[in-house]
Amino acid sequence: MGYKVAVIGATGNVGREILQTLAERNFPVSEVVALASARSVGKEVSFGEDKILKVKDLETYDFKGTDIALSSPGAKVSSIHSPRAAAAGCVVIDNTSHFRMDPNVPLVVPEVNPEAIAEYTKSGIIANPNCSTIQMVVALKPLHTLGKIKRVVVSTYQSVSGAGKEGMDELFEQTRGVFVNDARDPQKFPKPIAFNLIPQIDVFMEDGSTKEEWKMTVETKKILDPNIDVHATCVRVPVFVGHSECVNVEFENPVSVEAATRALSKAPGIIVVDKHEPGGYVTPVECVGEDAVYVSRIRKDPTIANGLSFWCVSDNLRKGAALNAVQIAEVLIKDYLKK
Repeated sequence: MGYKVAVIGATGNVGREILQTLAERNFPVSEVVALASARSVGKEVSFGEDKILKVKDLETYDFKGTDIALSSPGAKVSSIHSPRAAAAGCVVIDNTSHFRMDPNVPLVVPEVNPEAIAEYTKSGIIANPNCSTIQMVVALKPLHTLGKIKRVVVSTYQSVSGAGKEGMDELFEQTRGVFVNDARDPQKFPKPIAFNLIPQIDVFMEDGSTKEEWKMTVETKKILDPNIDVHATCVRVPVFVGHSECVNVEFENPVSVEAATRALSKAPGIIVVDKHEPGGYVTPVECVGEDAVYVSRIRKDPTIANGLSFWCVSDNLRKGAALNAVQIAEVLIKDYLKK
């Protein structure tokens, strides 16, 4: 027996990826409803290879009888409609930042803390973490089990798709402009992104960190362990899809490179590609369309007593958003919403 599923924000990058992921993974649906703002009503989106859905108006949609909503319309919209859907008896898996730190809303990465899904009954909402946090905690989980992590220092290299279609369009137009001598002023980003790096994602906070860096800290503590200290530097790079991270880990106990490599290789959702030769690692271009978090360049940090560093990449629209949400839904129907 199938489930009635609503995809909120179905015309956006993540919404389209959710629809594709549901179809690819043969999620047991009886009906899929595509929802977006009034200006998108009547537009068509694909579900699988041969099914087209007409977009309906989120504002007027009645969620009664809908089992699961996968929501990615932006935090402001979600703050209104996710509680409305939950009040109608629909379990909402929310991709926005609005509910992540709500104590009544579980923040879930299925490879890391699937048991937290049980807490959905408090609010009817389950939060999907930030894309950069997801891929990091997937890689940290087996290492934390191995040696107990004390501190993480991470530098991210995040693609423009994390800023939506506008970010991707801006990179394209600015890159084109360089070659045809038609300079384009930045609109989505604070500085030009083509052939450049921008060490700011989201707004600045009082301590000089950006909100993206704050998210990585507080979300890691909520998902993995409140005792882990995290210091993040988040950078936007001229890559269309795929986030990369250089992660430095300090453990309470000694952990060898060999033991870490074995633990990562056996962990769900991770593929280790780590050859000490030119090209013996994975780059963001290679992870596009892939489900896994790829880990490379695992090495000892000799500057601290129990330190390791590694490089990881992942498709931020898939594991960083759509896939993680669908995986949450799969655990939900397996363990909690059985029909």
